[in-house]
Amino acid sequence: MKKLDWYILKKFLTTFFFAIFLFTVIAVVVDISEKTDDFVKTKLGVSKIITLYYFGFVPHIIALLFPLFVFIAVIFFTSKMAGRSEIIAILASGTTYGRWLRPYWMGGSILAVMLWFANQYVVPRANQIRGAFEAKYIDGNSSYNALVATSSNIYLRVDSFTYAGIDSYDTLTKRGSRVFFYKLQNNTLVENMRADAIAWDTVSKKWKLEGLVDRKLQPLKEEVGMELTRMMNFNFKPYDLSRDKYTKDKLTSPDLDRFIRLEELRGSEGLNELKVERNRRDATPVTVLLLTLIGAIVAGRKVRGGSGVHLAVGFSIAAVFIITDRFSTIFSTKGNLPPVIAAWIPNAVFVFVVLYLYKKAPK
Repeated sequence: MKKLDWYILKKFLTTFFFAIFLFTVIAVVVDISEKTDDFVKTKLGVSKIITLYYFGFVPHIIALLFPLFVFIAVIFFTSKMAGRSEIIAILASGTTYGRWLRPYWMGGSILAVMLWFANQYVVPRANQIRGAFEAKYIDGNSSYNALVATSSNIYLRVDSFTYAGIDSYDTLTKRGSRVFFYKLQNNTLVENMRADAIAWDTVSKKWKLEGLVDRKLQPLKEEVGMELTRMMNFNFKPYDLSRDKYTKDKLTSPDLDRFIRLEELRGSEGLNELKVERNRRDATPVTVLLLTLIGAIVAGRKVRGGSGVHLAVGFSIAAVFIITDRFSTIFSTKGNLPPVIAAWIPNAVFVFVVLYLYKKAPK
């Protein structure tokens, strides 16, 4: 690390964190002004509102616009450097263009790692906090209302041989009524379990079947057992039974991977939407690095008009990126485009943009 690296890296990180902090404050103020009446109706104190809502809202809004603000920060401070002829002096001293970009690589990589970790674990938990508060206190009909929703006629595939059905399930009490389990072997029914109710035991982390009748069928005889309660260790959890389109946003990546496997086993529809979300969590940090390089190359050239021209070009590139990302997502969720390709197409396209800009940049 040379003085040049520290100089550029310090400007990069301070500009970014100042920009994201300033925008977060503005977003919180606007959100408070919109929800003041709702907050008053909750009769909660300021500390409760902060912990039950804004601890979820702030990480959500930061992650949502993280790549864009990295891009803006790079263009802003690099354009200022170019306007003061600092970049011309750096390159005239014998520093190669690739060497000048090194601190941008480093800063972009640091921020990309931060965003990757946040996407995997922090943001999903923040969405749980925010969604639970909105469902309970702000919007009774919110799609985030997974805590008080009742699902009916749930059918799922428990494993390769067992199928289950639940007549109704209440996600608030984690309890369902009228349950059946069919186990097949060589396309023949070998076991039929029926229960009056199923409930999630929070202590043992298992399902409790109540009023169970277990019929085991053999070629020449049948065994019937009756039990008041039986603990079962099924491969699905309470949130797997909720019909919430925002479930994918509230699951950490390990939980989302498990949920996708379970949905594949069930043969559920809409798997591409889940897979696109999972792959995008890995792709977005790479986007941060690409936008960092694009911003540095675009703003590193001294032009008449200064930062305004650089910002205009930068926002045009960002708009093209967003359009590419939206189109690829639609083609995957509504068509047959593989989710991995849909999540990585924008990055693949903009790798060529980076190479083109790098080749054309005055060195």
